[in-house]
Amino acid sequence: MFSSDAFDYVNLLDRAADASWAREKAIAHNIANVDTPGYKRQDVEFDLTLKRAIIRSKQDNVLDAVTNLDAASLQPKVFTDYAGYSYRLDGNNVDIDTENVELASEQIKYQALTTSLSQEFSRFKMVAK
Repeated sequence: MFSSDAFDYVNLLDRAADASWAREKAIAHNIANVDTPGYKRQDVEFDLTLKRAIIRSKQDNVLDAVTNLDAASLQPKVFTDYAGYSYRLDGNNVDIDTENVELASEQIKYQALTTSLSQEFSRFKMVAK
């Protein structure tokens, strides 16, 4: 994590990529436990945390809000989905089809975030030349 204002956007992308990676791990864990009786699916919340931080910053536009965020305070939160309804008698609430779709979606998001990070560092490298 860098401490310069020039890296605010990079730090935010880094936090988002960490959260995406954590969500991929949680989804993979859900898939691995699809046949475990009583298992409740887990998920990771980051988007809502980011949205709340942007609202709390009270900036007029999103770009100003993003550059003024404290990226270190943005932590992904792992939670267990007890509200998810289980149609199975063993109490497991993992739907394999839903988890596979969510995993594919999260992989695309993670790839986009890492590509954005790579492009930002390429820009910094170009400017430094």
